[in-house]
Order: sequence, then structure tokens, then C-alpha cells
Amino acid sequence: MNLTIHTTVLPHTDPDASLAFYRDTLGLEVRNDVGTGAMRWITVGPAGQPDTSILLAPPAADPGITDDERRTIAEMMAKGTYGWIMLATPDLDDTFDKIQAGDAEVVQEPIDQPYGVRDCAFRDPAGNLVRIRQLP
Repeated sequence: MNLTIHTTVLPHTDPDASLAFYRDTLGLEVRNDVGTGAMRWITVGPAGQPDTSILLAPPAADPGITDDERRTIAEMMAKGTYGWIMLATPDLDDTFDKIQAGDAEVVQEPIDQPYGVRDCAFRDPAGNLVRIRQLP
């Protein structure tokens, strides 16, 4: 098999706030933006990596999800325990400074982890955890 990671999905609660965070704060390019109001599907990704994307989607838009499941998703998003992603950069400290200057919610400043990586963490406007690690 020859598989690649093409797209991962993160939920949004405010498409405009999420778009501003991923485009303006993280510097990702917008590849697609469809829908209206809260029902928007926004695809972003790193410049120069056209085959790797993040789809920002309305949570629980699937008609197969029950009302109880929708409530659970909303509760988990409110606590910041529903979605997360790990990104990487060759200069963690500079990246952290730039993101922090964009008023992102800091969860963890850059730190050397006991398991051998240096990373930091933020929350996006929907509460998703965005971890960023230092490339070797």
C-alpha cells in the first residue's frame, strides 16, 4: 500500500473566527470555502503542500448523529477535549511568538518534554487543541 494523509477534519463553532485563526494567525492558505452562515466547510493547508489539508467543518452536521451525540460533541468542544491536531515547525520559539502575538489562547509555552520532543500548544476559536512541535 501507498497511503498519504490528505485531509484531517476539525470542528468549528464560528467559521469566520476559525478562518482568521488558521489563515491569519497560523499562516495557512485557504483552498476552499463552501456553504453559508455556520454551515461552512473551509479547507486550509500549508503553502507548498497541496496534498495536505485541514477541513474546518460544522460539528455534528451528519444527519446520522443523534441529539444526545450532538450534545456530547458540544460539551466536549466547550471543554476543549473533542478535536486536536499536531503541527511541526523548524523554529518553535519564533512560531510560538508569532502565534501568541495573534492573541491565540496559549495552553503551553515551548517546553522540552520528557519523551524527547520540544513543543507548545494553543487552542483555536472552537476549543480544538493545536500542538506544535520542533522539527529535529
